[in-house]
Amino acid sequence: MKRRHKRMGLWVSLVLLLAIGVVGLRWGVDAIERAFHPREYSEYVEYYAGKYDLDPLLVYSFICTESDFEPTAQSSVDARGLMQITEETFDWLKSRIAPTETLEFASLYDPEVNVRFGTYYLKITLERYDGDISTAAAAYHSGWGTVDQLLESGENSENGVTLQRFPYEQMALYVKKINQNYETYRRLYS
Repeated sequence: MKRRHKRMGLWVSLVLLLAIGVVGLRWGVDAIERAFHPREYSEYVEYYAGKYDLDPLLVYSFICTESDFEPTAQSSVDARGLMQITEETFDWLKSRIAPTETLEFASLYDPEVNVRFGTYYLKITLERYDGDISTAAAAYHSGWGTVDQLLESGENSENGVTLQRFPYEQMALYVKKINQNYETYRRLYS
């Protein structure tokens, strides 16, 4: 009888240790995912996402994908800052939301300026493509002109408004990363 109680106690202890280990592992995985999916510059992201009626978690997903939250990031095509905006796009956006301000292309290294311009661009891109995140992400990455041409092709779009197929490898990878990051942000912070 003593032996049976001792064995039962060992099993209960083992199950308890296993349960604690599983909970600890889940907590550890979440902590690692949060480290790779931070919410830096939240004062700007939350403000401008609210101003432009965007989900802040989607904005974080774009920043994470574009620059990994590095405000001085610069791409091979000279896109700059957190949300990686090119000079041509900056000039066009400036004419729309800041025509009288003395901002220069270098101002995009300022996190507030970059998030302000990037969230506005994301908003109008989403509006242009019927709120479809994947199509908007493709356009954010490759430009409206490229996506508009793809939409004209029946093999990439069933309705001419959203893309179901992303024929360019870099574009497809980018869209996948945006969607994966957005899914992770929603799971971690919703």
